[in-house]
Amino acid sequence: MDASFWLDKWERNETGFHAPEPHTFLLRNFPALKLSNGAQVFVPLCGKTVDIHWLLAQGFRVTGSELSQIAVENLFQDLGYKPEITLTDYGPCYSAGCLRVFVGDIFRLDADALGSVDAVYDRAALVALPQDMRRLYAAHIIQITQAAQQLLVCLDYAQAKRGGPPFSVDERELSTLYAAHYTLTELEAEAVPGGLKGICPAQEMVWLLSPKRL
Repeated sequence: MDASFWLDKWERNETGFHAPEPHTFLLRNFPALKLSNGAQVFVPLCGKTVDIHWLLAQGFRVTGSELSQIAVENLFQDLGYKPEITLTDYGPCYSAGCLRVFVGDIFRLDADALGSVDAVYDRAALVALPQDMRRLYAAHIIQITQAAQQLLVCLDYAQAKRGGPPFSVDERELSTLYAAHYTLTELEAEAVPGGLKGICPAQEMVWLLSPKRL
């Protein structure tokens, strides 16, 4: 998998992964982060997720990172926002109101460009990446957010029965990726109706990653 895989998906409008409603895990579990009004939430690999609509409606500021300019343009159009576009070392940055989204390879985004982050909401970023990239991604997010707390949604299924994405990320892998910096708490889990793409049973889980203060 490389950047062209996802760019081609958006070019061909093959976006079946895009959900039309905010994730129920977000609605039920976001309060666990205990954020104040106006807090900054980072949404990596955000696409045009309507979860951002919900976060903005709750009074949070949102920063996203997304590879596809098509996805970002769709997001702002769906919100009815006319973005201001500025060029950064990372790539174009779209902004309007309490939303800004960096367009480009997330591995080029650094802490200075991102700024202060109160929480990370990872619904579909970690599970979109193959295993070798997940290690790099997790370390990168920890570094650029200064180990900000996270609400992380992932899937657990028999990876041998289906190739990703989305990929299976079980508790053992999460511990390997994050336990040095966070205490991991499973908040909720439920079976995916009909299994994953009808191929195999799967569970979707949401985790709270609370920073360890050393």
